[in-house]
Amino acid sequence: MIIGVPKEIKNNENRVGLTPAGVSAFVKSGHKVFVQATAGLGSGFSDEEYKKAGATMLKTIAEVYKKAQMIIKVKEPIKEEYALITEGQLLFTYFHFASYEPLTKAMIKSKAVCLAYETVEKKDRSLPLLVPMSEVAGRMSVQEGAKFLEKPMGGRGILLGGVPGVKPAEVLVLGGGIVGTQAAIMAAGLGADVTIMDISLPRLRELDNILPKNVKTVYSNEYNIREMITHSDLIVGAVLIPGAKAPHLITKDMLKTMRPGTVLVDVAVDQGGCFETTKATTHEKPTYVIDGVIHYCVANMPGAVPYTSTLALTNATLPYALQLANKGWKKACADNEELRLGLNVVHGKVVYKGVAEAFNLKYNDVMEVLK
Repeated sequence: MIIGVPKEIKNNENRVGLTPAGVSAFVKSGHKVFVQATAGLGSGFSDEEYKKAGATMLKTIAEVYKKAQMIIKVKEPIKEEYALITEGQLLFTYFHFASYEPLTKAMIKSKAVCLAYETVEKKDRSLPLLVPMSEVAGRMSVQEGAKFLEKPMGGRGILLGGVPGVKPAEVLVLGGGIVGTQAAIMAAGLGADVTIMDISLPRLRELDNILPKNVKTVYSNEYNIREMITHSDLIVGAVLIPGAKAPHLITKDMLKTMRPGTVLVDVAVDQGGCFETTKATTHEKPTYVIDGVIHYCVANMPGAVPYTSTLALTNATLPYALQLANKGWKKACADNEELRLGLNVVHGKVVYKGVAEAFNLKYNDVMEVLK
C-alpha cells in the first residue's frame, strides 16, 4: 500500500502522523511511504531521518494526497485539505465528526473512507488510540490551568499547591476517565486540594483506592456540580461520550456563581465541549473571558508538546495502521472489531451511530460497506 504523511496545517499543530520508526516499520512490511518535506520538524524529526527510514520526501501537501492510498494524520482535515481528498482514499486520523457538521458533510461528499482514531474501541470499552493523547491532555490541563490562575494571565493569583500556612488551590475535575484521572494525579502531585466527579460509583470506588489522599471523589449530578463550582479555582472538563457530542455539565448561568478569575479548561472541546460557553481556541490565542471566568479551550492541546505526543501516538496507532496496510481496510476491519468501530464515514455513507444522530443523518450498518 502507498502511505502518505502530510504536514499538519492546523494552527500551531506541531505533531506529525508518523515517526521515522513508524516509516521503517511500513517499509519493512513492503509498503511505500511518502512524507511531506518538513512534516516532522515540529516534533523534532528531520527530513534526513525520514529518508534514512526509507521514506520518499515530497515538497507539497497536494503531492502527498495525490499519491497516497492511505493518509495517516494527527488532526482532522481542515477546509484547505477537503479538495485534496480523493474518492476511496483511506484517512486514518482523529476526526471528532460529531462536533463539526461541515467536516462531516465534506467527508461524505469526498466519498473517502474515514477511520477515526477516537472511536477505535476494545471489548472492555477502552479507546486505545485516544488514550495516549488523553493522557497528555489530562496532564496538560493542570499545567495550563495553573498558568492561567496567575494574576498576569487574568486568574485569581493562586499558587496551585499553596505554601506552608496558606491553603492550596481547589481543583475540580469533571469526569473520571483517562483525562480526568491524569488531571487529578497532576493536580494532586502539585499539592492542590482536588475533587474528581463521575456518574459511575464503581469508577469512583476505584479512583478512591488508587489516587492520592488529597483527591476526594464526589458523585456527579447537577446539584453537586453547582455547589462545587462556587469555591473551585480550577475546573477541568474531562467528559467523553465516544463518537458523540459531550454533555454540557456547566451552563452559562452557572458562571455567575463562580469567583472572578476562576479558570475553566475544557479538554472535551474536540467533542463540542462540556461547558455551554465553550468555543474552540488555539495555542496562539488560548483563552477568552465570560462573566469574569477564564475559558481555556484549545482544541489540539497535545500539539504544544509535539515530541512527547507524536511518539506516544505512533506507539498506539502503528499496530492498527500496519493491519490496514497489510490487509487492506475492508479485510482489516472485517477481521478486527476494534478497527471496524473506527469507521465513521465510508463512500459517502455515515456508518457510526453517534455521528448520524448528531446531525440527523441516515445511519448505515457498517457491515453493508464491508461486503
